[in-house]
Amino acid sequence: MKIIITEFMDVPAVESLKAQFNTTYDATLVDRRAEMLAVLADCDALIVRNRTQVNAEVLAAAPSLKVVGRLGVGLDNIDVAACKARGVEVIPATGANALAVAEYVICTAMMLLRGTYFSSAAVADGAWPRGPLSNGRETAGKTLGVVGFGGIGQLTARLARGIGMPTIACDPMIAPDAGVWAEHDTKCVDLANLFQSSDVVTLHLPLIDSTRNLVNAARLATMKPNAILINTARGGIVDEAALADALKNKRLGGAALDVFDVEPLKAGSPLAGCPNLILTPHIAGVTSEANTRVSSLIADRVAAFLRK
Repeated sequence: MKIIITEFMDVPAVESLKAQFNTTYDATLVDRRAEMLAVLADCDALIVRNRTQVNAEVLAAAPSLKVVGRLGVGLDNIDVAACKARGVEVIPATGANALAVAEYVICTAMMLLRGTYFSSAAVADGAWPRGPLSNGRETAGKTLGVVGFGGIGQLTARLARGIGMPTIACDPMIAPDAGVWAEHDTKCVDLANLFQSSDVVTLHLPLIDSTRNLVNAARLATMKPNAILINTARGGIVDEAALADALKNKRLGGAALDVFDVEPLKAGSPLAGCPNLILTPHIAGVTSEANTRVSSLIADRVAAFLRK
């Protein structure tokens, strides 16, 4: 059995696979697509993160492929329908990076609400902006709105309640009378109510036709003018130009984006120079601990599938 790993994976997990199978690990193979397609010719398993596009071209290049392991949870880079039609199993690392994402959301929410953590350079240069920075807001008592109440959304809500934030959420896949709402002490509301009522909105939903540009200019206009938007889900869910306009014209209190419509974010983006904006390179779910959990889980599940 042959395994190809095209993006970075925790070394102990790679070594565990090498001990059992013919395993090729090259974290930069994703950037050399022609070479990647060539080595897929006789592979049984493919392990990827979010940059490797597992599409019709890849499936055609890998006639022996039996399973795709995804080092993460989003599947928008994998043609799941095509894999199913070919009989190729797709295994995501569901739950393994949930804590990393939830902590990122709470951390960035606190930073943006307080508004005091962008002053290091000025203070180091001798400035003392104590007055302007004395109007930060406390997190306790602020309402967190969670769009998408799956595992990550639920864990984020739990952490938020731990620091005194009331939580509301919207998820069309969960019935309003489902027990999960009471279990997590979270009020089920519709999307319009959530955006109007929340002090912090966090997105935890997939990118599909119905969610593309879900957060557009009209939706942003319904938010409180000092509210915070956090997106760790998928970039295409937020209209980046509309968000930039809202921030620059002080119609929104701040935002944190870990994902973008095109990654890497291109130079000249309308997001450049926006106030109260935190930009990170799709790493909300990537910590040392999460990488170990994700890699170990996928290594174990892919190995178990191949041994069947």
